[in-house]
Amino acid sequence: MQQPNLLRNRGHWIFDLDGTLTVSAHDFDHIRRELGLSPETPILEALHAMPESEAAPLWESLNELEFYYAGKASVMRGASELLQKLHDGGRQLAILTRNTMPVVKHTLQACKIDHFFPLDHILDRDSCIPKPSPDGVKRLLDFWQADADDTVMVGDYLYDLEAGKGAGVATVHLDTRGDVDWSEFTDIRVEELGEIIEYI
Repeated sequence: MQQPNLLRNRGHWIFDLDGTLTVSAHDFDHIRRELGLSPETPILEALHAMPESEAAPLWESLNELEFYYAGKASVMRGASELLQKLHDGGRQLAILTRNTMPVVKHTLQACKIDHFFPLDHILDRDSCIPKPSPDGVKRLLDFWQADADDTVMVGDYLYDLEAGKGAGVATVHLDTRGDVDWSEFTDIRVEELGEIIEYI
């Protein structure tokens, strides 16, 4: 159930990157094939489960593939307008992603939204326990000295919403196809980022 007033005046906003702020060009099926993983396998979890000697060259390949796709990303519809509105309102903005920092920087620059996010407001997969763990959200709350009830997590995937709920913050599900129901972990569902503006 939508809670229209839930986001109003919240001062701290955490965003997923690929598929949320950006239209990801990632072909995850291709990446899995290149890494020798079976379809639908969670990539990071699969590599973490391998012996280090076996995983090391695969991590290197993954980093190269992600960097390649990062340069092909485009900004999500409504993202620039939402970020500008939040920025102008004095809100704190952060990114929590399962990518690496070089890939994040490359993606943000390609999409021309890097100026909204100071580097110390970006947590990559090496900065915290990756989503769906709430660790990254909690680290940002500690960094900001912010309360969970003044914070929002915005993402397009279940892991984003689970991380937000696990840390006790409000969650916004960006469902661009309009056909996914993760209501157990979702406070507000939108089909375009621009819709969020009316809630703030």
